[in-house]
Amino acid sequence: MRHRSGTVFALIVLAFAPAVGSVQAQAPAPGTEVHVSVTGLRSTKGQVLICLTTKAKGFPDCSKDPSARKLAVPAGSTLIIQLGAVPPGQYAISLLHDENGNGKVDTFMMMPKEGFGFSRDAPVRFGPPSFAQAAFTVGSAPVNQAIKMRYMF
Repeated sequence: MRHRSGTVFALIVLAFAPAVGSVQAQAPAPGTEVHVSVTGLRSTKGQVLICLTTKAKGFPDCSKDPSARKLAVPAGSTLIIQLGAVPPGQYAISLLHDENGNGKVDTFMMMPKEGFGFSRDAPVRFGPPSFAQAAFTVGSAPVNQAIKMRYMF
């Protein structure tokens, strides 16, 4: 069954809404360094909200994963975000460019007006990608993820 893009993008909106209250990074765990380079930000206004999770049910809505690593960083023309050391495993990242810094996703007709992105630059079709599409492996070597922000409007 195919979903309309407006309905599924509403899931993106709901995914980031609960994470806003807890955008502080958790204490780093021993493990491998994970860095994210973010491109395609249309402005340097606001902040970028980041969610790193190991759980499919926690993606892209990190509120369903109490052990997810969440943080907010000021938007910039070039962003390299250091998520710190994480234990080995499968992870996925979701990003939101909260341009007006209000801590929530702004929408128009159930679609996000602000930018979003996912690890492995996973494609967005009729909604957010699945955990499997965005998942990457953390082993013993440092991990660098390149994520391009996307905007609907």
